[in-house]
Amino acid sequence: MERLQKIIANYGYCSRRKAEQLILDGKVTVNGTLVNELGTKVNSNDIIEIEGKMLNKDTDKEYYLLNKPRGVISSIKDEKNRKTVVDLIDTDKRIYPIGRLDYDTTGLILLTNDGTLTNLLTHPSHKVPKGYLAKLNGILDKQAIDALKEGPVVEGRRTQIIDFKIKKKDLTKNATYVLITIVEGRNHIVKKLFKTLGYDVDKLTRVSYDFLGLGNLKSGEYRPLTIKEVKKLYNK
Repeated sequence: MERLQKIIANYGYCSRRKAEQLILDGKVTVNGTLVNELGTKVNSNDIIEIEGKMLNKDTDKEYYLLNKPRGVISSIKDEKNRKTVVDLIDTDKRIYPIGRLDYDTTGLILLTNDGTLTNLLTHPSHKVPKGYLAKLNGILDKQAIDALKEGPVVEGRRTQIIDFKIKKKDLTKNATYVLITIVEGRNHIVKKLFKTLGYDVDKLTRVSYDFLGLGNLKSGEYRPLTIKEVKKLYNK
């Protein structure tokens, strides 16, 4: 017996958080009975229906690495009918993104229908390192650099910065390019930490996720993960 939301996520329908919301919204039935309380336990033989459709328990797992363009939503669907990361992947499987990138943030994002891997990578205890290239409005001064070494306090918590490097200072355009690696999962954390130091982020690109990089992928392009890469992600 396992919790209903975990079963739904493990079979690749959506993330566990989304599954919890579907249950609370009264969109899930088990053996014909509505279930709207979290913590309900079911087994693999129970008939689970979500929004009137039976949960497919025979779905093969798929894993993709996408170079997300600017102006694309990190979601399965968008209520404003804007393009989503799922729209860019040619598959008939019900995949979803692992985590999020802001609407105006570009770069590396993973998509899958593997709920177990999603939960593993998004759980705070695993502290997956994520690298970003940030273009700042202004020239980073010594005080800000020292603060980065300490880890700026954002919303009452010190940010967990693994490493950072100043890639370029453009005096003509009054801009600084900083490569920063963090293990944070808080919303807008890169923008917020630089804002704390007095700098706006004009452009932000995620360039790495754990050991994975963008390689030669152009904006909007994607590739499947290899079996070796998937196994390595599992060995967190």
